[in-house]
Parts: sequence; C-alpha cells; structure tokens
Amino acid sequence: MNPRILRIELRRSVAPWAGVVVLVAALAFLLLVPGPWSKGSMLWTAQWTSTALWTRYVLFFIWPLAVGLGALQGLRDHRSKMSELLTSTPRPARHRAATLAGTTAFTLCAAFALLTVVGVVQVLAGDASYTHLGWLPISLVGALALGAGAVLGMGVARALPSVLTPPALAVAALMFNNFFRQVQSSDAPQPTAGFVSNSLSLLSPTSADVRDPLLTFSASVHLGQTFWLLGLAATGLVLLAAARPRTRLLALAPLVAGGVLALLVLPATARDTYVVDRAAAEQVCDGPVCVTALRQARLDGLAGPGKEALRLMRGALGDRAPVAIRETTVPKAFGARPERSRDSVLLDFDDRMIGEAKGERPLTRALVAQGMVPLCSPRSETESGTQQDAVAQSIATAWVLGEEPRPLDRTMHSAKDQNNMARPVWKKFAALPKAEQRQRISAMHAAAVSCSDDALSVLNGGPVQ
Repeated sequence: MNPRILRIELRRSVAPWAGVVVLVAALAFLLLVPGPWSKGSMLWTAQWTSTALWTRYVLFFIWPLAVGLGALQGLRDHRSKMSELLTSTPRPARHRAATLAGTTAFTLCAAFALLTVVGVVQVLAGDASYTHLGWLPISLVGALALGAGAVLGMGVARALPSVLTPPALAVAALMFNNFFRQVQSSDAPQPTAGFVSNSLSLLSPTSADVRDPLLTFSASVHLGQTFWLLGLAATGLVLLAAARPRTRLLALAPLVAGGVLALLVLPATARDTYVVDRAAAEQVCDGPVCVTALRQARLDGLAGPGKEALRLMRGALGDRAPVAIRETTVPKAFGARPERSRDSVLLDFDDRMIGEAKGERPLTRALVAQGMVPLCSPRSETESGTQQDAVAQSIATAWVLGEEPRPLDRTMHSAKDQNNMARPVWKKFAALPKAEQRQRISAMHAAAVSCSDDALSVLNGGPVQ
C-alpha cells in the first residue's frame, strides 16, 4: 500500500474514527475510572512495565470494540451494494482486501501506540530510575491484537454480511475476552481455575491485574500470543478476499494452525506466565539498607531512617535484632504468607504503612514496627495485617522508642479500635519489671518471625508454642 492509497482509504473509511474511539475509550478508562491503575505503586504511569501491562489490561473492552468496528468496516461494500461491481474489476480481490485491512489495522495500531506514548511520557516525567526495553514486546503484542481483531472482524463481516454481524462479533469477543481474563492470574503460586488450562486462557490478549511491578510476561507468552494473533489476522484476510465458499472454509486453516502453535508454546501454569524481571529485582544498597533497582529513587530517603531503625532494634533485641533492611522480591499471591527473614527487615512498598510514610520519623517508626513484629497474616488488598498485629506493632514500637503507644497510620483498623485493644495490654505490660518487659518483647519478636504464635498473645503473657 502506497501513501496515496492510504490517504484515500483514510478519507473514505471509518478507520480514523475507529482509532479515535479506541484511544479515547482507553484513556478515559485509565484516567477517569478509579482502580489500582490510578493510585499507589501500581499506578499505570509509575514504571515502564506497569504502563505496558495496564495498557494491555484495557484490551478487555477495547479489543472487542476493535473487532466490532472492523466488522462495521467490512460491511462497507455490502452497504453500498458494490460487491458484484468490484468483483468484475481486473484488480485482484487480495489487493482490495489488503488495502482495506491495512488501513484499519494501521489506524488501530497507531491508536494503541499513542496510548502507550501517553503513559511513557508520564513515566519519563516521574521518578522512575529503572529504564529498560523489556516492556516493548508487551506493547507490540497489544498493538498486534487490535490490528488482528479488526481484520478478523472485517473478514467475518464480508463472509456474513448482516447488520447484526458487528454487534454480535463485539459481544462474542467481549465474552471470550472476559471469560479467559478471569482465569488468568499474576499470582505465581495460584493454580488456574476450573477446567480451563492456563495456556488456553492466554489466547485472550488482555493481561491480569498488575499486582507487582517486578513481574512481567515470560518470552513464551509473547511468542505464543503472536502465533495466535497472526493466525487470526491471516484468517481475516483470507475471508476478506474469498469469493467462493470453499475458499472461506480454507480460511480457517491459519486460525487453527496459529491456535495449535500457540497452545504448544504458551506456558501451562500461571507460575511460568509471569516471571520476575531479574534486572529490576537486583538489589541496590546504601550500607545495610537495600532496595531493588526498580525503586532506586527511594533509596536516598530510606537510608537514614533505615539505619536509625536498625540501631534502635539492636538496642532492644541485642544479637537477635535484624541487621539489614531489604526490599522483598518474592512474587505476591493473595492468601499466601509473606516472605520471612530472621536477619532482615523486609520492605514492601505496597504496604501503605511503609510506602506512604512521609518524613524521617514516621518512616523510622514504620520500619521499627515491621522489624519488631513482621506480619504473619496472609496477603490481602490492604497488606496491613490483623488488628492484633497492628496493636502488637504499636506497643513494640512505643517500647523501643520510649514513648506511649499510639495507633498505626494507614492501616484498615481505626485508631479508636486500636486504642481500645492496646490500652489494657499496655497497662499490664508497663507494670512489669524492665527485665520481664525485655523478655516478653524478645519472645514476641521470635514468635512473629517464626509465625509460631500470635504476637499480641505472647506479649500479654500467653503461651509460646
């Protein structure tokens, strides 16, 4: 297709409007609809990989939209009642098909590229210190998905010329996409649900919710989805150019071949779908305080409070105190117990108590709380633990800092509820001799690190298991 033909097709087709609709719909969703993509460390413009994955996430509704708009474009000749006239011209049908499909696919790919550019510009304007190109395959497959979906929609509409074809295809694509999206998961230890295999669910071009910026798609996912999408595009092109029923039947061959190749390549388990970006997870340290390369920009603000927190815990726990602070790189999974360490305070910036702490003193308090009583409760959306955990952390922090206990900020538990639970425990604990207090604090820390007993119960004189 030369530029002149492209300009003509752009003027006489709905392709430009299709690109505008897809771009505006995706931007409106990411910028106006509240969700994990609009806040915290999972913000869609916080990191390169996060931007790529969240723009892939919105394919759950813009991909069916592209399929439906492609089908609408495929009905153009039927609506104008020119099908028979065009078949009598000397120009080969495959040339007309390539022109029509190429224009729409180009416009939709350009719209997805602009969506990605909006995110990338904001990443560059932010404080993302880790720069890489690992996000690029994620976005390229997303653009290919929109183009292939539109071409498939055009081909099906040419084979089934009805005003009901575009909405029916859009609804079918939406059901297909969302069904398999529910099966996908970025929780590495979590098995896929029901009778649908993980590899089959990855035929949907969308991605699961982004829960960890260190995770990215494995190479086998990129390769398998590329096979599948190329098969879809080839089938759409053949259907668009086919004039006989036999040719339309043969058009299914690329789709089947692409699907078979994809299922052979796509990972069979969720654990192999999302992998840790090793370069992003590499530790960058300032003395005993370490963060991942992805969070290197936060190291300067963390180093001072981190060293102070280690000094305070050393005075409270002696040789049993943690000697380092490092950011955890273990993939997160809902319902799974957090990573444990006896010699390090493990940072998770998605824990709002640490990630949103402002100033050196609040950050020091948060690090002391996490170091003295690391959470044992399974991961959840809040990452704040139970109320018993919060009270145990507040009492331990108050004892280390030599002050009265006060409720922890940025947890799911109200200050009033924390105070009501902490007051009788603190009154009983404060009346003990200093040696007994130190012994109970040490026992509570050991119980929390090993997850062998409830920390608050041990602090209150309960049995140690």
